[in-house]
Amino acid sequence: MHESSQSLAGLRKHIARLAADGGQTSRPAEGWLASGHADFDAALGGGLAIGRTHEFFAADALDGTSAAAFAALLALRTPGKIPLIWLRTADAGARTGHIYAPGIAELGGDPDRLLLVETPDPKMLLACANDAIRCTGSAAVIVESWGKFPLLDLTAGRRLALGARDAGTTLLMLRLNAVPVPSVAETRWSVAAAASRALEANAPGAPAFDLELLRWRAGPAGGRWRLDWNHDNKSFGHACGEPALSGALLPVPARRAALPHGAAAA
Repeated sequence: MHESSQSLAGLRKHIARLAADGGQTSRPAEGWLASGHADFDAALGGGLAIGRTHEFFAADALDGTSAAAFAALLALRTPGKIPLIWLRTADAGARTGHIYAPGIAELGGDPDRLLLVETPDPKMLLACANDAIRCTGSAAVIVESWGKFPLLDLTAGRRLALGARDAGTTLLMLRLNAVPVPSVAETRWSVAAAASRALEANAPGAPAFDLELLRWRAGPAGGRWRLDWNHDNKSFGHACGEPALSGALLPVPARRAALPHGAAAA
């Protein structure tokens, strides 16, 4: 995991380095960010559309951890060493926990692929997001915000969406403790932590998530899924012994010892 940075200039240098390393040719500029669960991906035409904006809403800090973990695990499913850029304000750790590199590794992800950027305030967060989405050498960009985000109005959201589309970068917006408002996002989700199924000898079960599709520009909303994370396959799937719901929900390391210290990501 790279060191956190509060400098917009520092982020630009990181982005330039990623592009110089040839990252722009290491992942497709279009297609889908697939979960690995056949039914879920098929319901969305292949997964979350690459080069689009996707919003994940969570009601509180615990569900916020789940939303963050789901977004990170999904992005880290992309093959190779393509980096994931994660943007959050410097006070985010006090609300949802600090990102814990060993927890990412335990779940099958590569923490060295994560470039974490912490900004002093929401204004700098938005400025960094506009720069980061234009980095064609990243697997995805996660922007984590808490509560109302007045600066992220329709005009700012459209600017982000156009930048993501032009660069082929997938933008994942974590809207924690926030109420959905009109936006240009391709999809909008509600994410909640789900109880994992205990394994033999009461061993901790797989991280589990409940996901509801609130909005989809390309089709009908209302789908709900309950999925768990498979460490061995590095993909999402049905919770063992349970059928999928008539919608969707995806698993994340939320209520699990794999993310100690209130880690915000997996």
